[in-house]
Amino acid sequence: MELNICHLYPDVLNLYGDTGNILCMRRRLAWRGINSAVQRVRVGEKLDLTNCDLLLIGGGQDFEQEVLLPDLRAGKSETLRSAIEDGICVLAICGGYQMLGQYYETWQGVRCDFVGALDLYTVGSQQRMIGNTVYRFRKPDGSESTLVGFENHSGKTWLGEGVEALARVEVGYGNNGEDGTEGVHFKNVFGSYSHGPLLPKNPAFCDLLLQTALERRYGRAELEALDDSAEQAAHDAMLHRLIK
Repeated sequence: MELNICHLYPDVLNLYGDTGNILCMRRRLAWRGINSAVQRVRVGEKLDLTNCDLLLIGGGQDFEQEVLLPDLRAGKSETLRSAIEDGICVLAICGGYQMLGQYYETWQGVRCDFVGALDLYTVGSQQRMIGNTVYRFRKPDGSESTLVGFENHSGKTWLGEGVEALARVEVGYGNNGEDGTEGVHFKNVFGSYSHGPLLPKNPAFCDLLLQTALERRYGRAELEALDDSAEQAAHDAMLHRLIK
């Protein structure tokens, strides 16, 4: 078994250690004897997701997202929309999550049309939503678990009827600080405002992404259990710090 991972805009969208999500995925695959390869696609380079199993898009500042608009319109938006409809597994963080939506409107009223792959939009505000977070996440088997992370964004994201929230907010702001939602889940796309990076402190969520990608490629996949005592200790320490 092997997985091909694509990291889109690693040189621009990499706030708060989002590249650590790639490192985490590759290490958890390697511990199980599963090979992986990473393709890094930068501004001006062609995006070909034909043989990609898992796509990571990290976070960036507002002006960096605006810089990327011409590059997205040069063909990457169409490629992303097609791959998402085809079921590619995606982890999109903060600005990368916003970028997959319909548009971003700054608090001054300037509208930037984005990829349009997900039924959501983001409106900027003058208030920054920043701090450590705890989210309640429902797993595919119906059970619930917690995701811990860190958010820092001024954009407020609103979900449309065609998508569902990834999680519910217990500590923090989430999508907009108003409706209690965090992130998005659509097909095999998982979007979140959690930096940190997200995956090392949430190993079960990392494995969900890996299993989703493996099942799409091979039809069926079972991941060998790992000793996650260190990772779980990091998760629990933050959880206990935030929830007394």
